[in-house]
Amino acid sequence: MAVTYMTADGYKKLVDELNELERVQRPAISRQIAEARDKGDLSENAEYDAAKEAQGLLEMRIAQLKDTIASARMIDESKIKTDEVQILTRVKIKNIKSGQTMSYMIVSESEANLKEGKLSVTTPIAKGLLGKKVGEKASVSVPSGIMEFEIVEISL
Repeated sequence: MAVTYMTADGYKKLVDELNELERVQRPAISRQIAEARDKGDLSENAEYDAAKEAQGLLEMRIAQLKDTIASARMIDESKIKTDEVQILTRVKIKNIKSGQTMSYMIVSESEANLKEGKLSVTTPIAKGLLGKKVGEKASVSVPSGIMEFEIVEISL
């Protein structure tokens, strides 16, 4: 089981999602299965098959959340320094080739959301940036080749 580092907010979101799945969605799917079972022959009952499949996916997600929560380690945000790129820092980088500037927050895999600018610590770009300081350059190996970035700013 891999350790997952996260903020208290990220942890709370996972616990809330787990509670929702266990207390609301699990009973709802059980009711759907019971209703489908009451309709008779299960061998040709598409509603029953769909409800059982949904139940399997739900149970898989519940198990995944429980594993993540069990292995979670809280990060004290007050102890995060901005002298180098690390998890929970926001980093502004410039693509040396294109000149494009981007800003990402480096987060745990479970908190990643590219639309919100939250980049998983397990991605090639984040791995290449970790430990770098402002002004340093990072060569990052991505599927399309090597990308060069300059660290412009590190903040919280």
